[in-house]
Amino acid sequence: MAGTMLAAGVIGCTASLALGLSTVAGAAVLGQRLAGAADAAALAAADAASGAVEGTPCERAAELAAHAGVMVSRCDLDGLVATITVSTRYLGFAAGATARAGPAPGSQ
Repeated sequence: MAGTMLAAGVIGCTASLALGLSTVAGAAVLGQRLAGAADAAALAAADAASGAVEGTPCERAAELAAHAGVMVSRCDLDGLVATITVSTRYLGFAAGATARAGPAPGSQ
């Protein structure tokens, strides 16, 4: 009987630990996905601002973000430099990432 209780306790602790670790791993994956989406959206906006591609910069960023399953929550342009913030929700919490793209400083 004592062995059964011990085994049930070990299984319960292991299951709780696995659930916690999988939640943290999911958040880490989401963070990387958001960072990639923000980078791509910022590059698209900077390309549109420079005239390398057609369209308005913030609309191009929003298109690319939508393909990644996130939304642009902020789009700022300073000349040819685009700063994009994308966001989504994970387990009821807001998550976001910001990226900046444009020519190197001093090369404009």
